[in-house]
Amino acid sequence: MSTLKGMTWSHPRGYDPMVACSSLWERKTGIAIEWDKRSLQDFESFPVEELARAYDLIVIDHPHVGQITAERCLEPLDVTGREAERAALAAGSVGQSYSSYAWQGRQWAFPIDAAAQVQAWRPDALDAPAATWREVLDLARQGRVLLPLRPPHCLMTFYTLAGNLGRPCATDPSGDLIDIETGCQVFETMREIAALVDPACFEMDPIAVFERMTEAGSRIVCAPLIYGYVSFATSGFRANRLAFADIPVVGSDGPIGSALGGTGIAVSVFSEAKDAAIDFAYWIAGGDVQRGPYAAGGGQPGHAAAWEDQTVNEVTGNFYRHTRATLEEAWVRPRHDGYMAFQQAASDRINSGLTSGDRAGQVVADLTGLFRATTQAAT
Repeated sequence: MSTLKGMTWSHPRGYDPMVACSSLWERKTGIAIEWDKRSLQDFESFPVEELARAYDLIVIDHPHVGQITAERCLEPLDVTGREAERAALAAGSVGQSYSSYAWQGRQWAFPIDAAAQVQAWRPDALDAPAATWREVLDLARQGRVLLPLRPPHCLMTFYTLAGNLGRPCATDPSGDLIDIETGCQVFETMREIAALVDPACFEMDPIAVFERMTEAGSRIVCAPLIYGYVSFATSGFRANRLAFADIPVVGSDGPIGSALGGTGIAVSVFSEAKDAAIDFAYWIAGGDVQRGPYAAGGGQPGHAAAWEDQTVNEVTGNFYRHTRATLEEAWVRPRHDGYMAFQQAASDRINSGLTSGDRAGQVVADLTGLFRATTQAAT
């Protein structure tokens, strides 16, 4: 019996479904897969090439694809003879999840987890989620809102606000990240809410916010822009069960422009069992597995078959149905080689601007300067 090694991220949503599905795969094929996991912060920043040299299968997020292409550390999944399978995966994409892993004409990963910034709220404490940003501010003034601002989530909020205004940030580093007027409007919107929430938000990622929201006796009832985690929508996971909804709007075109997240399954170019690893990638990304054992195993599927499934929605308080519009209109982040360094630097600049009271125009100019500086790496 052969054994593959895989790397995913350290949260029940990221780890448990991989173990559950791999157990089924072993019974089906005789091929075992051993999964290791890294913290969420390591997952977002750890060099993919190092992982590729140690593992056959790697769970990645889409902004890495430019770096992956430059480093030649992953095996393309668009192999000859499986065009119909890929067409089915593309047809089942939630928003742009599938295409977000395509780069320079090749498919580098398949989506297994779909996410974007959505809204989390407490149905035991509110009659309905916030529909507008004004409603969010009203709740924030009452001390009932948290917003994750730990990098890179502050930048994701900047992206989402710009996108929802209908003026999304650029993805080509040869130009400005955002026009100065829109950038200043977005930054001032962030400044206003940052002044109303607990300063601890600057050290909080989504999981930390959810943990605060679900504590017994918590006064926090809304996280307006936050990556959805289906685990917190299931009964019994925490003291307070959360509900999820589309983002509250700052613009006039509905829940558009949220920064796309999620993860994809990729295969190392250094693997000595590429064919077996590719077979597993196709299998676990397929609709039947995604709406079956993947969802049942605690995953947050990346295939529309699961998002539309009655049972999958029933056990999660309609997590998928109630956030689908946001996912379908989500915005894909830049993916060029050099982007990941920008993501960290830009996040740091936004937070330093918020905590130091910097002028919005200077912060936006600095963001564009950082963005343009990635052009050399991208060419």
